[in-house]
Amino acid sequence: MTSKVTYLGNLRTESVHLKSKKYFITDAPLDNNGKGEAFSPTDTVATGLASCMITVMGIKARDMGVDMTGTTAQVNKVMASEPRRIFKIEVLLDFPFEADDKTRKILERIANTCPVHNSLHPDIEKDITFNWKK
Repeated sequence: MTSKVTYLGNLRTESVHLKSKKYFITDAPLDNNGKGEAFSPTDTVATGLASCMITVMGIKARDMGVDMTGTTAQVNKVMASEPRRIFKIEVLLDFPFEADDKTRKILERIANTCPVHNSLHPDIEKDITFNWKK
């Protein structure tokens, strides 16, 4: 088992990573009967995409001798209705270091083939922007 999710009531859950015992809380979003006081479950999916992209890029960058420390991603999730679902995920990656064209292409390809990206339904639009320091 990877994790355990417990319903805490009032549209809130607690998810525990069983190996590390780290946890996070989710709330239903404001636009779906919730308080919006924490990530919603769909927020975690969208955020997971950005986290996965940065993680696999970090692995490859380390192997290439490139330090990605300080790289950030801003995430925007767009919902659709009937059925209610994630319609689009926008990820804006900002790199605080300079990289040549070859390094950029390698890292961008790795990011766009990360496990979460490959696991998301093809109908979910993925708008990925890479902002490299010049």
